[in-house]
Amino acid sequence: MKFRTEIEVGKSASPITHDDSIVLLGSCFSDNMGSRLQRDGFNVTFNPMGPLYNPISIARVVTGLLDGRTYRADDFSVDAEGVSHCLDFASRYQNSDPHVLANTLNDDMAALRAAFNAAGIITLTFGSSVIYTLSGDVGSTVGNCHKFPATHFKRMAVSVDDIVEVWRPLARRIISCGKRILLTVSPIRHLADGLHGNELSKARLLLAADALGDLVEYFPAYEIMMDDLRDYRFYDRDLKHPSDVACDYIYEKFGERYFSRETAGMAIAHREAARKAAHRQII
Repeated sequence: MKFRTEIEVGKSASPITHDDSIVLLGSCFSDNMGSRLQRDGFNVTFNPMGPLYNPISIARVVTGLLDGRTYRADDFSVDAEGVSHCLDFASRYQNSDPHVLANTLNDDMAALRAAFNAAGIITLTFGSSVIYTLSGDVGSTVGNCHKFPATHFKRMAVSVDDIVEVWRPLARRIISCGKRILLTVSPIRHLADGLHGNELSKARLLLAADALGDLVEYFPAYEIMMDDLRDYRFYDRDLKHPSDVACDYIYEKFGERYFSRETAGMAIAHREAARKAAHRQII
């Protein structure tokens, strides 16, 4: 008898090797996978400016990388204490001097742009289809609210059509640069709207991923968590994030699809070397 539904991921016709350069952007699940790829000796860059959860914010950042966008001192939101914040990225991007903040952002963007331009594989993880836009500026979707008061934002669900409208031309543009796009939907649960709201949010992302299927390679991280593991013992203590064991399993499935036998062997060798290097002998 079978007591679980194991996801068959298949084998990619275009395997990933240690010669590939990979950039991972998106939700913190990108960090989970990126850290494992890095441990296993792959050339990866993952969320260097912090996680991004919704597909519109991710698109905004990727477009900025392709366009060579730079930040100016007047691009930022200012809080009640006069501190400038860049709401495109993680909350660490704040400074009392907007010129210093702009310089920091431009340096970090330049480093990410170099990695992006050199990468042959771009892996994107969509986490939520709920977006926040600045009040009075509906077109300005933020990547991080930086703990500004809720009154500063309008919260809304973005539609499947809106996601596809943004990502279809952008995906074509990325591909025209000679890159592959791997797309996942994060298994991390966003419960601000409850379980039903989370499922609706993920459903919009899944439908968008399906609509983009002719341009991206979809990896079923969400389905592996929901339908294969399917047990609270595979969640962290917050019951929202996958446990390390679950992330290891999903990464193993990723390897099944994308690693040749030779690449898998090299990954294990790098992993063992990292384990030995981290070992502290007890005297």
